[in-house]
Amino acid sequence: DPGACFSSIDEGGRYAFGNQPAIARWNLARLAEALVPLLAPDTDAAVAAATEVLDAFPARFEHHWLAGLRRKLGITGPDTGPGDLALAVDWLELLRAQGVDFTLGWRLLADPDRLAELFTDRQPLAAWLERWRARADRDDTLAQRLRAANPLVVPRNHQVELALTAAVDHDDMTPFERLLAAVRNPFADDPAVADLAEPAPPGFTAGYRTFCGT
Repeated sequence: DPGACFSSIDEGGRYAFGNQPAIARWNLARLAEALVPLLAPDTDAAVAAATEVLDAFPARFEHHWLAGLRRKLGITGPDTGPGDLALAVDWLELLRAQGVDFTLGWRLLADPDRLAELFTDRQPLAAWLERWRARADRDDTLAQRLRAANPLVVPRNHQVELALTAAVDHDDMTPFERLLAAVRNPFADDPAVADLAEPAPPGFTAGYRTFCGT
């Protein structure tokens, strides 16, 4: 969800998931302000130098973002620019529109039959998969490459909270150590950590807030 924001103090969603590129540029601008005295003896020249770098950030971000998406989609051929971007953006919107778990959706590209089980309306998925299959490098290594680019286990908030509660309230580090071991090897298909790959219950996510002490 591009609007997802769990911070208890970010009431306006300034740091929401979909706002991350813009807020990264804003943060870089604040860093640049602090560095102005070190960039050049002349303030105007220093500001101009910093501005040049900041203005290049959006294009550089999109370039690297798309490169990461292409890798996650199993596309290794030449970059087709708008075509690959449209394919990736439509996939992200498909996940959002049907409430499909982000991590599992990407992971199960390597297993389309299981992927379809995550969707309530499979027709849009089938149409997108047809476009993707026409673009992805469908060789004997595709499934392997997809699994190597899309983790099975990530440190999900509800599992982190369970580990914290066990450690703080019960002096039990076992859940933490188990979660840590799993995220250190996040691409492995290990049945022993299958529960750590499951999404949080909807009620948990809807009301979840983080507190940073500020």
